[in-house]
Amino acid sequence: MRRNKDTRRLSLTKLFSRFSAASALAAALAVTLGILVESPAHGQDSAQDPLFRVEVDLVLLNVAITDRRGRYIEKLKPEDFRVYEDGVLQKLATFAEGNEAPRQISAEGERAVAAIRPANSEPVVGRIEPAPQVPAGLGDESLVGTNVFVLFDTSNFMYRSFVYAEDAIADFIRGLDGADSVAVYGYSRNLTRHAPLTSNRWDAIKGLRLSVAGDETALYNSLLLTLRDAARVPGRKVVIVFSNGPDSASAVAPDDVRALAEDEGIPIYVISTKEVNKDPISRNVFRRLTSSTGGRAFFARSWQKQAEAFTEIREELGSSYTLTYYPQPNPNRGWRSITVELAGDALDKYRIRTRAGYRPKL
Repeated sequence: MRRNKDTRRLSLTKLFSRFSAASALAAALAVTLGILVESPAHGQDSAQDPLFRVEVDLVLLNVAITDRRGRYIEKLKPEDFRVYEDGVLQKLATFAEGNEAPRQISAEGERAVAAIRPANSEPVVGRIEPAPQVPAGLGDESLVGTNVFVLFDTSNFMYRSFVYAEDAIADFIRGLDGADSVAVYGYSRNLTRHAPLTSNRWDAIKGLRLSVAGDETALYNSLLLTLRDAARVPGRKVVIVFSNGPDSASAVAPDDVRALAEDEGIPIYVISTKEVNKDPISRNVFRRLTSSTGGRAFFARSWQKQAEAFTEIREELGSSYTLTYYPQPNPNRGWRSITVELAGDALDKYRIRTRAGYRPKL
């Protein structure tokens, strides 16, 4: 009889140990997956199922507005914009024009600004001009300006026009707004980070001048790595690609690169030195990369046309709008389409360019 009691007590002890281990494992998994489990409030039925809350990522849009002649439209207001995700009207959290700091325009605005504020709020070393002071409640000076990543083709295709291309890029960097930061990367078979992200124009140009011509071209590999670097930077960012030939060495497909840019909300601009009809494969790829991310493709064979393309990109950076929102409840875990419209009959004549959509992070 005593043996039966001891055996029963031992079984209960093992069962309790297994239950405790399972509970600890479940708690560890919850922490690892980032899932918040809410306990029932005092006075509520403890048998009620726990509530699981999933944080929804902030969506950032760069929006360019032009008239039929391609001239940029400025001085629009937040109430002029309508943003739809999968056909559902969204409520804007912040709004900014050009390189101004984002303005909080809804209750979600403070949360949105906190989400895109740099973790280190100290000023960037080497800043040419201090960020303008913004009245309290209207914006954050740490979010002023655009983070520009220049990806420069240094492959053997660039041998004859290397110096001209460097000069065009250097002029572009000198003309950027004082609040902007710029990084200069070069690529041939591998990616080289000649100048990390900085607001010191001299450091960026010095890194550019240290670049040397390489061998084969792995554009899509290098563009993917550049996008990953840009995705780590808070706030507004763009990637500008200067290309002088088709990709000949990448292991990454251009559609994979496009998908990353779409999901991270990073516009891609491409300046190709090839004539539009000379390389139809690259032409079509460049157009897909740029149109779906809200950027543009330029086909500029002469150095004068290349300089004009850089000037137009710089003008667009200073004239476009930055909108943010937290998506309304949406069960769609795949591709979510984004549509931006302008309110009012008088604004129908303008053209709108932004990214086509994104895939939520699960």
